Order: sequence, then structure tokens, then C-alpha cells
Amino acid sequence: MTDATSTPPKPVSQNRAIWQQFRTHKGALFGLIVLSLLIIFVLLGPLVWDPPQRLSDTIRMKNQGPSLRAPFGTDQLGRDLLLRMMLAGRVSLAVGMVAMVIAIVFGTLIGTLAGYFRRLDGPLMRLTDMFLALPLIPLLLVMVMLFRDRIAGLIGPELGAFTLIVFAIGITSWMATARIVRGEVLTLKEREYVLAARSIGARPNRIIRRHILPNVVSPVMVAATLGVAEAIITESVLSFLGLGFPPDFPTWGRLLYDGLQYMQVYPERVIWPGVAISLTVLSVNYIGDGLRDALDPRIRGR
Repeated sequence: MTDATSTPPKPVSQNRAIWQQFRTHKGALFGLIVLSLLIIFVLLGPLVWDPPQRLSDTIRMKNQGPSLRAPFGTDQLGRDLLLRMMLAGRVSLAVGMVAMVIAIVFGTLIGTLAGYFRRLDGPLMRLTDMFLALPLIPLLLVMVMLFRDRIAGLIGPELGAFTLIVFAIGITSWMATARIVRGEVLTLKEREYVLAARSIGARPNRIIRRHILPNVVSPVMVAATLGVAEAIITESVLSFLGLGFPPDFPTWGRLLYDGLQYMQVYPERVIWPGVAISLTVLSVNYIGDGLRDALDPRIRGR
């Protein structure tokens, strides 16, 4: 017999329910831990590990194997590979994050307009199909070769390369997000609360801002996590082909490219950047899977 005066249990908040579902996904927890360790490694590592580089030591330390002084060894110029891995990770992760933001913003805009306005659906989706049909890597190579020197002359080689590569990857990676958002908007605009807002004369921009966009956050967040991994891989491919960042501006892909000619003698030069890229992509994909399950109320309610 229950006590009539007992208070009912406090309902679980949505954020807490999402976290409870997310942490039941072992792969997502693994990915979150690994990605957090990688971020700490690249952000705080150079503050802790910053060996002095004198010219005489640099000449003498060329092409050294792993040691206490250089745990990852040194490159052909005598630079510490552990420190370069940390600095390269900053650039690679920044490229992934910024390119993802560009792709998500552009894809969400195209998908929302195509899904809500019927007259824009056909032209925008044909534009999306055209971008999907373009070969990504050759298109990026052409863009880099055409605009790299011009942008470098305006804002400098390092910032110019970062801006060009991030923009090029972002502007060629929005199509999947646009198709996902369009499908969600097509469903949401027929819901009762949207029809009620339209019946009282609410303007389309207000309906989209207040009722449509908040309800497409879940699929967009999942697409964003997967977009980070795709951007990092694409930048690594460009750097591996020698058309990415300049040699003195390291990324994990650039370290792979620099270590390729020494791979048979010093295999660790390609192993460490390859492991870093693989762990980052794997962890981000696992996080995306966990978010997809956690943000789905049908799975969360089981």
C-alpha cells in the first residue's frame, strides 16, 4: 500500500536522459575518452614538452630513432617528431572543426529552404545532385592549385592555406547534411504546431526559426560529428599529395607526406601520424553513433 502523501518521482530532464542513453553505448564512451585525450595531447602537450632546439643540436640530431630525448625520434631536419605531432594535431583538428561548421551551416540552410519552400525544392536539390556528382579530390586539387598563390599573397602563406583548405572542404561537404535536413523539414512542416502557426499568420522566417530549426538539431549534430572525421581525412589526403599546408606548417597528413620517402628506414614517421588520424576518425564516428542513438526518443525510451 502506497502512501497517499508521498511525492511522485522527479521526472528526468531531457539532457540527463540523453546522457544516460549515450553512456550505455560503449563505443561512444570509448570515442569520447580517446578524442578528449587527443585534444589534451595537442593543446597542452606543447606547453609541457618543448625541448630546446639549438642549431648545433639540430644538425647532430637528424634522422634519430626514438630515445628519451626524442620519444618519437627526429626528422630529416633534426626536429622533434613528438612536438611536431602535437602542433600538427592542432591544425588537423582545427581544420576538421571549422570545415564541419561551414558544411553544417551551408547544408542546413540549403536543406531548410528546399524542404519548406516548394518552388525552391527542385533547383536546390538539382544543385545538390550536381555537387554530389563532382569528383571531390580532383575538384579540391584544382581549387588549391588555382587559388593557393593568390590567397597566400593577400593574407600570408599559412593563414591563406588554412582559409583555402577549410573553405574548399566545407563548401564541398554540405550535400549529405542538406538532404538530411530537407527530409526532416518536409515532415516537420506538416505537423500540427506548424500548421497552427501558419494559420494565425506567422511569417515563414519565424516558423522556420521557432519551430523548424530547433527540431532538426538532432540529425544535424550527428552529421556534424561525421563531418569532422570526413574533413580530417580530406585534409590528410591533400597534404599527403603535397598540395596542403606548407612544409613548415605541419599537419598529420603533411607528416605522412614528409615521412613517405623514409618509410622503409624509419617506419615510425608514418606510423604515428597514421595512428593519430585513425584514432581521431574512429572516435568521432563512434561518438556520432552514440549521439544518433541518444537523440532518438524511440531508442531512448526503451
